[in-house]
Amino acid sequence: MVATATVRVMSAEEIAARAAGETPFLHFPERTTVFAEREMRLRQLSHGHVMSDYLSFMADLAHGQQHQLDSLSGVTLPDQRAIDVAAKRGTPPLPAADWPRDSMWHGVLRALAQDLLGMAPAGVQPVLGRLLAADDVFLERQADALLTGVADGLDIAAAPIVAGALQVYWTHMLLSVQHHHKSDGQPFGRIDDETVCPCCGSLPTASISRTAGESLGQRYLHCSLCGLQWHMVRIKCSHCLSTKGLAYEALDAASADDVEGHHDPVSSQGARAALATVQAETCDECGHYLKIVHTDRDASVDPVADDLATLTLDLLVSDGGKTRHGVNFMLLFGDPGLPPDPSPETGGA
Repeated sequence: MVATATVRVMSAEEIAARAAGETPFLHFPERTTVFAEREMRLRQLSHGHVMSDYLSFMADLAHGQQHQLDSLSGVTLPDQRAIDVAAKRGTPPLPAADWPRDSMWHGVLRALAQDLLGMAPAGVQPVLGRLLAADDVFLERQADALLTGVADGLDIAAAPIVAGALQVYWTHMLLSVQHHHKSDGQPFGRIDDETVCPCCGSLPTASISRTAGESLGQRYLHCSLCGLQWHMVRIKCSHCLSTKGLAYEALDAASADDVEGHHDPVSSQGARAALATVQAETCDECGHYLKIVHTDRDASVDPVADDLATLTLDLLVSDGGKTRHGVNFMLLFGDPGLPPDPSPETGGA
């Protein structure tokens, strides 16, 4: 069942005071570990999970993503003038929908599909075969559909693999721009729309509360495409930016004591919801929600992996009338309002 927690949210002033310094606006993914850590978290979460096969398959994909990111080199990047123009306009310098993609991402996709082919469940192998046989035009159409959010013509079964290649490509560009242009000042910064990624303009997958250094107690939104994290205070809706009507919901698993009647089930449900590792932050003002994962409750959380493993929470919050703000490319919905099939054996990769 789902439980609603009444959580005292610190004010912006309290959070800043606890951080003991100026809060960094951005956190960049680590090139050598970003997908490897996701793989480890997916494998951890897969044990005993109802979606175990799917989570394990996504762990295999993350393993391949890390290998591809490790081997990537030279791609076309924006020059300093383009970065300056984007900054003046308040737009992302590597916009997902408009950036002229380098065809090298096709090679990343085909390498991922080829590596997965030998270990994928039987139901997924035709999907991988389609991708390996597809021409560049088909791949570009799939990328356009994913990055513009237009589902018409999108191969839902193949989408996580296509998205996996695009994530590698955009993460590589993000880190390359940061490396090549940091001597000229920070190439990435605040843009006009604070609900989307400052690098590529993509929606977040989830948010994460950080517990280290100057980011102590701070909430960051995690980009669904390039993996950049940008700061947003925990008193704002990530969709409409309202500071009113925010609540937190979590999956409630009854303890043995509750089942035996030793504790008040209502109060214990609320207490567990308040301490849950993964919560849905809901907004009554706009009717949207986004999950938040807490590193102080589990240091190994990953916004993408933990979001994927808590699909049930999405379904329960959606049943309550809330609409998700954000996207997880590892598991897309086919028709609006219908849950996806998370089983690799059925071909629903």
